[in-house]
Amino acid sequence: MLDNLLAVIQEENLSEQLYHSLVGLEVEEQRIDQHGQLSRRPHPHNFGSRTFHPYFQTDFTESQLEVITDPNPNIGGTLDQLDTLQTVAYRTLEGDDRIWPLSMPPVMTDTDLQFVADHFDRPAVKPYREYLVKKYGLQHGCMTGVHVNYSIPDPVIHRLFSHYTAEFETIVAFKNALYFRIAQNFVRYQWLLTYLFGASPIAEKGFFETMPSELAEPVRSIRNSRFGFVNRPEEQVTYASLESHLKQLQRMIDEGTYFSAHEFYGPVRLKGQANAKDFLTGGIQYLELRDFDNTPLTPNGISRHALYFLKMFMIYLMTQPLPADRALEVLATGRQRNQAVALENPLAATQFQANGQRIFREMRAMADQLNAHNEQWGAIDDLEEVLMHPELTPAAKLVAHLEHGSLMKFGQRVARQWYHDRIAAPQLLPKMPRLREDTQRLIMTALQLGIKFYQVRDEDGEDMFMFTFDGITQVLQERDTQGKVPEELLRRLFPDLPDLPAPLDYGDVK
Repeated sequence: MLDNLLAVIQEENLSEQLYHSLVGLEVEEQRIDQHGQLSRRPHPHNFGSRTFHPYFQTDFTESQLEVITDPNPNIGGTLDQLDTLQTVAYRTLEGDDRIWPLSMPPVMTDTDLQFVADHFDRPAVKPYREYLVKKYGLQHGCMTGVHVNYSIPDPVIHRLFSHYTAEFETIVAFKNALYFRIAQNFVRYQWLLTYLFGASPIAEKGFFETMPSELAEPVRSIRNSRFGFVNRPEEQVTYASLESHLKQLQRMIDEGTYFSAHEFYGPVRLKGQANAKDFLTGGIQYLELRDFDNTPLTPNGISRHALYFLKMFMIYLMTQPLPADRALEVLATGRQRNQAVALENPLAATQFQANGQRIFREMRAMADQLNAHNEQWGAIDDLEEVLMHPELTPAAKLVAHLEHGSLMKFGQRVARQWYHDRIAAPQLLPKMPRLREDTQRLIMTALQLGIKFYQVRDEDGEDMFMFTFDGITQVLQERDTQGKVPEELLRRLFPDLPDLPAPLDYGDVK
């Protein structure tokens, strides 16, 4: 199935378009107070309603902030938007709130946990949240991470399909096979990403009632281990085939094992359809990759190098055949390796280093055949160096900051520095330095309120600003933004924009 795919990509000259596969990010992060506790302030009032907000959401806790970018074919564009959204987030924080830079939450006392349990302001999803608390506990939902949404451009899929019409009756069947091969190989080689990007070496006090013996010393990634953000061992959904994956998922839901598809915490989720059964007819639209810990080594939560590497890695996964007669065995081995790597000593070479070298050799050969760009080659070179030198991994770098087995002081120091750097920046939105302050303030207000924003250029090279809400798009030029009160202008453009929700008061936030 899908034989000779790399040769077909070369024949159709599709490498450039594959380098521009779409990537969107969902960065989860916790708000903390000046003492390093999970914040006891409500979700910032100026963010508007979470019922429709495209950029700023919460999940399990009210202190969690989820920053969501649009899909973008360019890594630079994705990261620029993420940086702008993070800047807006920092400028919208209230009181002494800061952003905790790690995936594992800070120290949590019984009082902290009780506060998390008692305060949740999204009635529509409260039953699901109560179910999760009862099943997994409060601490489980307090972990955060980075989800990467990945999709292949439709023109690429159509051109590839023209070479496989004898094998697949419909383009939907072909697209499903292509995406599911990537998903299977992601599971197969997830351990390499856990090694390269794992950044949750320890758990602070209050996370485990009894610390597991396997975590007595720092590891690479608690979050990606069996002690992290995963389903129960007896409730796993496998990736042996698309049909069996969807049947297992639907059975888990039908039997009440999972509350809904949202409870499936596998390393890859198939996305684009409302129900599992609809994927066979409607097709997979994109993949949600869930392996990445937040990294405190870059203020946006994920590094540029990680994304450049991921683009090449996804092409590699797409072109690697999976032995059909041994699929279950190969995937089970992949899951076992990921567990082993997640719990390895971060300062030691991984036991699968030779396997990693083979993957990098094959990626290099592929990159050479596809005439990879300097950015891709740079990412491959640098991360192969990380494979050979474990002290360069994020987990190992975090171990160097441990004090008495804790990262609390480090996390608070980073949180303060990130906040200062954002707030003290000379530009309101540093990624838009050419724009006047009035324009930047209008854009920031639109992003806070949940109005989608795009910046484009007209045929004369003039900046055009597209604001979209509820299916209506308004286009402005910079002169239209000058001397205006941002919220008044936006509400004039979008009369149906809901009022900001009433500010919540949690009482004493100390």
